Amino acid sequence: MHTPTAVRIAFDDVGNGEPALVFLPGWCANRTAFRGLLEPAGRHRRALALDWRGHGGSARPAGDYTTQDLGADAVAVIEESGAGVVVPVGLSHGGWVAVELRRRLGATRVPGVVLLDWMFLGPTPPFMETLDGLQDRARWEAVRGELFRSWVTDLDLPALYAHIGEMAEYGFDTWARAAREIAARFAAEGSPAAALEGLEPPCPTLHVYAQPPDDDVLGPQEAYARTHPWFRVHRLEARTHFPMFEIPERLAAVIEDFAEGAASGTTGGVRRPGRA
Repeated sequence: MHTPTAVRIAFDDVGNGEPALVFLPGWCANRTAFRGLLEPAGRHRRALALDWRGHGGSARPAGDYTTQDLGADAVAVIEESGAGVVVPVGLSHGGWVAVELRRRLGATRVPGVVLLDWMFLGPTPPFMETLDGLQDRARWEAVRGELFRSWVTDLDLPALYAHIGEMAEYGFDTWARAAREIAARFAAEGSPAAALEGLEPPCPTLHVYAQPPDDDVLGPQEAYARTHPWFRVHRLEARTHFPMFEIPERLAAVIEDFAEGAASGTTGGVRRPGRA
């Protein structure tokens, strides 16, 4: 399906029931990242997945665009679909749009957000260096190659390699724009945690990730959850940063549990953060 707006946005729409899940890819990624999740997610409720402008099946705008424009894309999909209440599910830095949807649509229409594999407490210095490198025309391909290699494992996951292949089709302009916009959001907000802390009323939030498996990554998030009851963290047992390709049924179940709680107002601090 497409929105009828000036920049036409392609999206998939399966299932029935609200709150609907709205799957938001990261920059330089297509909605195909969620193909394996839509079927299990759609068994319980409506599930939408979109391509950002300039990505996948969506239209290519003539000029530049920003994270704010991606927020407009997501709102256009929600309104075109007729969904009333939604839970955004942001993959990586698509999470900034999930936060933006809560700001734009409010707590009644966005009762909670799900963040997949994100730097919830803030970026590391090496990652910020990666963003700098992706904006350097002389270095960007080498930097991107290192990023791709960090995602590859010895698992036989054709969907993961297809996903990386799709990301590799985007050129310097798209990758540099992505790096610029991601860096700008961190500069403006500090971290996803800080951005969410600024929302009133507090936004029930679930962070789901699998890698890295170190307790020194999980521990600070569990400590944060103990002092911020609207936040939950769930570490999955998977070997890649992309559990949607590796264990889609399990990931869909974790998201569904949160979405069901969002519908009834029982998210955030009701269940102890944990791993599975």
